Amino acid sequence: MMKNKGSEKNKFSLWLLAWPIFIEQFLQFLLGSVDTLMVSRISDNAVAVVGFSNQLFNALMTLFATVASGAGIVIAQKIGSRKEEEARSVAIIAFNVTVAIGVFLSILLIAAPEPIARMLQLPDELIPLAKVYISIVGGGMILTAAMAVLGTAIRNTGNTKGPMMTAIGMNVIHIIMNYGFIFGAFGFPQWGLTGVAISTVISRLLATIVLFVIFLNSFQRKIGHRDFKIFDRKLFKEILAIGWPLGVNSASWVFSQLAIFSFLAMLGSTELAARTYMNTLESFCFLLGFSLALAAQIQIAHLYGAGKTKEAYHAVFKVLKVGLPLVIVNAFILVLFGRNVLGLFTKDVDILNLCTSLLLLNLLLQPGKMVNMAIGNSLNAVGDTRYTMKISLIFMWLIATGCSYLFGVSLGIGIIAIYSCMIIDEYVRGVLSFFRWRGRKHLRMKEADLQKEREEQQCRCNEGMASPAL
Repeated sequence: MMKNKGSEKNKFSLWLLAWPIFIEQFLQFLLGSVDTLMVSRISDNAVAVVGFSNQLFNALMTLFATVASGAGIVIAQKIGSRKEEEARSVAIIAFNVTVAIGVFLSILLIAAPEPIARMLQLPDELIPLAKVYISIVGGGMILTAAMAVLGTAIRNTGNTKGPMMTAIGMNVIHIIMNYGFIFGAFGFPQWGLTGVAISTVISRLLATIVLFVIFLNSFQRKIGHRDFKIFDRKLFKEILAIGWPLGVNSASWVFSQLAIFSFLAMLGSTELAARTYMNTLESFCFLLGFSLALAAQIQIAHLYGAGKTKEAYHAVFKVLKVGLPLVIVNAFILVLFGRNVLGLFTKDVDILNLCTSLLLLNLLLQPGKMVNMAIGNSLNAVGDTRYTMKISLIFMWLIATGCSYLFGVSLGIGIIAIYSCMIIDEYVRGVLSFFRWRGRKHLRMKEADLQKEREEQQCRCNEGMASPAL
């Protein structure tokens, strides 16, 4: 028994959780970078369409992130408190609900790609490309939904290597197919952006199949086809109690980003393409920090479920001690070499000049993102999801979105003002989250619950000892 406890502790150590997540995220970044690089060989307009469409897809993903994210935290908490069967049931319920939402989104995006693009202010010259890309990749949203919930469930059992290995295979297949469709290599037809969209869907389909097989074997008792009929209302309420504020929080961020992309579209396709290229570089800069923050969420949820509140409290500061220097160094590297890297994607001087200015601002952005992500994830891990939701709703829309429109569009300052507003938002929410974590509200509530359970158990023991004398 001691061996099992020791192996489980190692399984949920920060490093063992973080490095496979990092490799998985790096490969996802590589996928996005290669996508952008290859698509840039078609045209800068094609790059703008891919960047815009991905923001749309991320926005719609928040509809099932509510269930998937909430379920992940509940699974880690249940495993921490030795309730393996409940964790298994939570995973099954989350899968069923998430896939159902994915089916709805796929139908919507296949049926109405052009009205959606026009509603979001996409420039007229980009509409024909957007119709094709949104309908094909959007039609595969069921696969995106399945991958999200399966990957989240698997990672929160402590198995971060499974999703990592799946990401490796998916990336290799996607890159090969992209190259074939764009350049007409390996006997593939030269279908341009249409081929990229088809490649995306096929690689996600294969990844979904692999993740599903891993998912079936992720718990002590294997999941069978009859188990997918399970639906426990009490457990579903637990998922939603944590998940719905997470969903609103995620939706707040993604829709604010989508609004900002719409503002950039108003400024012109040059600004839109510049922001798309910067997204790629920023992702590289923050990869390790994001991986550490996500690993911390899994670890802290597990510690919280096990009642180890002191260890949970200090875990986030260990993450910041490592993560902050890393993202700062990465941001400096981008300042030095970013323009050269961007030169691989585009030769447009206006776009390169805009991105060079944004790389300097990125030095300020990354530390704020690290603090905000690490502490925000830690608050979510202990169930304090309503607080992170509230500050997101207020400050994302007041500062990141509202001020971006005011200064960037209305006053005509442009993309520099928009980027500056995004930086201020990250720092404001990061500072507020820090003071909330220092207050230990949910950790103290957990300690009180554990003390109450111990007292009740002691009373039962005393009653049991007194019974023979009666």
